[in-house]
Amino acid sequence: MKIVVVGGTGLIGSKLVTKLSEHGHEAVAASPDTGVNTLTGEGLAEVLAGAQVVIDVSNSPSFEPAAVLEFFETSTRNLLAAEAAAGVGHHVALSVVGTERMPENGYFRAKIAQEQLIEKSSIPFSLVHATQFFEFVRSIADEATDGNTVRIAPVLFQPIAGDEVAQAIGRVAVGSPLNGRIEIAGPERFRMDEFFRDALTGWGDPREVVTDPHAHYFGSEPGERTLVPGESAILGQLRYRDWPGRNAARK
Repeated sequence: MKIVVVGGTGLIGSKLVTKLSEHGHEAVAASPDTGVNTLTGEGLAEVLAGAQVVIDVSNSPSFEPAAVLEFFETSTRNLLAAEAAAGVGHHVALSVVGTERMPENGYFRAKIAQEQLIEKSSIPFSLVHATQFFEFVRSIADEATDGNTVRIAPVLFQPIAGDEVAQAIGRVAVGSPLNGRIEIAGPERFRMDEFFRDALTGWGDPREVVTDPHAHYFGSEPGERTLVPGESAILGQLRYRDWPGRNAARK
């Protein structure tokens, strides 16, 4: 099966290309690095020729609200139009758990707009909502840092390993379209402030984690359950403390 992975040279995309290829599929990475640009349409018709499935794990180069909205709307429109012309039978997109619970967040609004375009298109689809990746823990702490203080809200947090995200998306991609969504998350649920306090200690990081009920998460104040999935979520098996990349997060 020919499967085109949009964003296929990124963190999750490169893992997907490897895993799908190992299972005998023709997995093709599509990104500006490989001559495919979903914003301009460059290379789309060529890369989608003969494809049965498209997986979109691309991301905006800017998280500024207007820019990220423009990216996801333009990219998704171009991609869906090219897929319809090529006869693609399954569109899979990676999104974020909690998008609908924090609409004041610019990035989450953009992901909602992307999902609505997919849902209204003629192409059968599957949406995979994932929690935060282990690989992004460092950047979450950095974004919440003010001087030597990391301000984190005491809300629920259930991160997942990038490898398990790729594995779940791959399984969805080779199956029948859901025409709906699934949620995936890590096996453990934490209080976010406690998680980061333990993580920074493990890294030997001198910053102090301060519990702040009004701390923002990338510009918005999360609620108690904003970032965690529902009871029917598919859970990974790898715990953060056992993740091979955990020690690599040390400075």
